[in-house]
Amino acid sequence: MSAVDINMTKQYADDLFKRKRLIAFAIPTVILVYLTYIFFAFDVSGLAARANWQNAVTLASDSWSHKIHVTRDNRSGEISYAVEGERKGEYPQGERPDWVSGEEIITIDLGAGHIVRYLPENRTEVEIPGYPLIEVQAEGRTVTSNLPADLPDWISASSRRIGITTPEGRITLTGARTEVFNYFPGWELFWFTLDSPYHGVGLGQILFGEQIDPTRSNIAGAVFDWWNNKMWRHKDVAWAICETILMAFLGTMGAAMIALPLAFLAAKRFSPIMLLRGATRRLFDFVRGVDALIWTVVLARAFGPGPLTGALAILITDTGTFGKTFSEALENVDQKQIEGVSSTGAKPLQRYRFGVIPQVVPVLLSQVLYFLESNTRSATIIGAITGGGIGLMLTQAIQTQQNWEEVAYYIVLIILMVMFMDWLSGWLRAKLIGTKD
Repeated sequence: MSAVDINMTKQYADDLFKRKRLIAFAIPTVILVYLTYIFFAFDVSGLAARANWQNAVTLASDSWSHKIHVTRDNRSGEISYAVEGERKGEYPQGERPDWVSGEEIITIDLGAGHIVRYLPENRTEVEIPGYPLIEVQAEGRTVTSNLPADLPDWISASSRRIGITTPEGRITLTGARTEVFNYFPGWELFWFTLDSPYHGVGLGQILFGEQIDPTRSNIAGAVFDWWNNKMWRHKDVAWAICETILMAFLGTMGAAMIALPLAFLAAKRFSPIMLLRGATRRLFDFVRGVDALIWTVVLARAFGPGPLTGALAILITDTGTFGKTFSEALENVDQKQIEGVSSTGAKPLQRYRFGVIPQVVPVLLSQVLYFLESNTRSATIIGAITGGGIGLMLTQAIQTQQNWEEVAYYIVLIILMVMFMDWLSGWLRAKLIGTKD
């Protein structure tokens, strides 16, 4: 190699290393600039400042615990005791929690020295360790109190409402009612409501103990009361899960059945007419270019809400996706297998059936099973819009801003449903397509 060649090679190597160093510096710089842009464009600092962390803590606590409401109606003077404040969780007449005592003066012991007293004439006293006694009077629509102007973070007060949040519970006072929330861990009444004879009875007594309800056996009665639980609605939840899976199944399988024959029209090898081929491909682009949620809104306006509308939305979107993937699979089939079937005198339809379909079945089934699993998740969101499935129940629970333990329950069920569909699709894929060692 001459000296000129050596210098040219050295110069080329130096330029190559310079480009490498420049790229190594430029990529992190571009990422940093982009993240800086995101920080200011999305107002991340303002979002953090506006976040109400106390609400977040309350919602998180509500998701894994339950609260018992002790409510006084300031108009009638009636006092009620209910789990989560629901009529379905109301204590029977004459019963109340053991941390509530008194008749004329109702004393509520929240623990750790936190005491609330319901006094006559709509007066309330709140005793909190380390803070002066709080006295509140409800008059019409307003509340008056002895609270000072400078309040701690855990007290909010106005002429219409006073809210007190402590580690032991919460108290809200308005002109209409006074309410105490006492928190306890666990999902109360998940198995049986208070009106069930099996509430508070251990599993061993139900299985092996004496008959609790004289009209029915322990196991049959316990299963019936659990299945028809009015608060947790296990029967409705089970039907909603099945409805969500059915929505995904109908949409996915319907799309696969429609897309397969159309895919032959979009494949160049099987559709020599360019105009027909192009029109079919544009049709696929159109139906899959619009998201399933948009199709859901459009179809809900046309056909009304319901799980069938959600299935149609999935069907329309997946028809475009399946059509594209199926036509690409058809483009790559082995011509020799088709020629072998043709040599037997097979007709065109038979050539497709025995020469083409067996080659693309693994790809088709793999795609269909994957989308079935994916659409199970999508059906949850679609169901929230169309009014069907577990998605609707989840949305309703979120909108109440109260039943966050039900929200957590539905989310757990959705995750289990997705895990089950993942296992089922893998099992079906192994059975139908086979696995390689």
